[in-house]
Amino acid sequence: MDYFNDPELNGKYLGTITKDFATVSDTLKEASYQIRKRDISKYPIFVFAKQEVPLGSLLVNADELNLQWHVYASYVELFIQQGIIGADGVDSFEENYKNADEFCCLFVLDEEFTKFVFVPYPED
Repeated sequence: MDYFNDPELNGKYLGTITKDFATVSDTLKEASYQIRKRDISKYPIFVFAKQEVPLGSLLVNADELNLQWHVYASYVELFIQQGIIGADGVDSFEENYKNADEFCCLFVLDEEFTKFVFVPYPED
């Protein structure tokens, strides 16, 4: 699995993800901090999906905030348990994981598109 930002994200996904991310970025940054502070994981992952998915806990319900994407809080260990990241991909994932204080790790999940994307948090 490729863990780098993908230029294919432009177009169909980039606009809606960026809009929704801007709305919830403070919530995601705080959740990331809490996941790391409580030693749940060093690698928080936030799943952006348009439908319900069994990948973590629902953090942001799109319907309640008039967004296009639901956001689930998760982490790398859960992705490994569920087989999304294979044992042979763990090192690569960890090497490519960006500073969690500056970047949010998104796992964008749609019918035709599944990709890890690192999005910088807005400057305060």
